[in-house]
Amino acid sequence: MNKVILIGNLTKDPELRYTPNGVAVATFTVAVNRPRNNQAGERETDFISIVTWQKLADLCASYLKKGRKAAIEGRMQTRSYDNKEGKKVFVTEVVAESVEFLDGNKEDRKPANNDFDPFGDPFANAGKPINISDDDLPF
Repeated sequence: MNKVILIGNLTKDPELRYTPNGVAVATFTVAVNRPRNNQAGERETDFISIVTWQKLADLCASYLKKGRKAAIEGRMQTRSYDNKEGKKVFVTEVVAESVEFLDGNKEDRKPANNDFDPFGDPFANAGKPINISDDDLPF
């Protein structure tokens, strides 16, 4: 079984490219804290390369930015290539099958009108009248 689940913060904005056939591919790196401190009592962080394809690549490039938290589910993949000096380089990366956007900037989440904020306090509008007509009610 090859299954990876990560939660981390992006280290930079995703890089969106297209294959010669026009398929979108986005790459980015997430910083994931290790669960325990090292012998010096410090928390260590792993930097994991993520690859997304097609519509998911477009979505990640549009909505993820440096510093944002994301949950990634996918599979581990290894590949190799010869660099400019002719040396074989091995790459290990996670190919994402799904990405959850876990947080964002307040400006990104601000509603178009200031009447309702779906990410804000659910009781913020309690006691305020609702602008709705009887024709809009299903009963």
